[in-house]
Amino acid sequence: MACSNKIVILVAGHPVDEVAAQRGDFAAMIRDGLGPSWSDYMTIDPREPGALSEAPLKPAALIISGSADSVHSRTPWMLDTEAWLREVVAAATPVLGLCFGHQLLAQALGGEVQPNPRGREMGTVTISRTAVSDPLLEGVAEHFQAHACHVDSVTSLPPDATVLAHSAGDPHQCVRFAPTCYGVQFHPEFDAAVMRMYINDRAEQIRSEGLVVDELLAATSQTPTSARLLISFVERFVMLRQAAP
Repeated sequence: MACSNKIVILVAGHPVDEVAAQRGDFAAMIRDGLGPSWSDYMTIDPREPGALSEAPLKPAALIISGSADSVHSRTPWMLDTEAWLREVVAAATPVLGLCFGHQLLAQALGGEVQPNPRGREMGTVTISRTAVSDPLLEGVAEHFQAHACHVDSVTSLPPDATVLAHSAGDPHQCVRFAPTCYGVQFHPEFDAAVMRMYINDRAEQIRSEGLVVDELLAATSQTPTSARLLISFVERFVMLRQAAP
């Protein structure tokens, strides 16, 4: 299909029930995070047969949501989506993957995703920049807070990928896969209330893994720098591109 002015949101999963009831689906949270920065969207669920055929090959941008599914399960819809993503990235479309979306991009482009050898990363975590300069992280402090909720991790990077940030629980928190294609292991679309809902929903698993629920809840805080990355992505890779002569 031809070029489009829409930002396509690829919805790869559902939020936990309490979050869905209060905030809507992942697409709604992403749109809320972008606020007035953008208004024209298309939402696609790649798990539905034939859904990807409805997407423009060259949208204004593509944002891939989180999911409770595991990329290393290699289900048919994931394989189909990975093949489609390779075309989208090759077309130089601005792409941003969030958590599962980050992992799906890594796998699609030649990397590998497996259970995180460091275990579950959950709650508000400190992200540390490793890149001195990058358009997505322009103006971002060396250390900032973000919300994390994952048990899988990118364990092997694709060729030519560049790590931009890491945390104590994951060495690949922010990766540039191509000049206009990025992935973040954290959730810029989450606020503190959403993060607490996830911690409470996962409480049983968290306790079984030796983590302390009350400590995670107490340490949860707002993450304005992380949240701003959604807007930075649109400003620096969509708006500037459209404004160029």
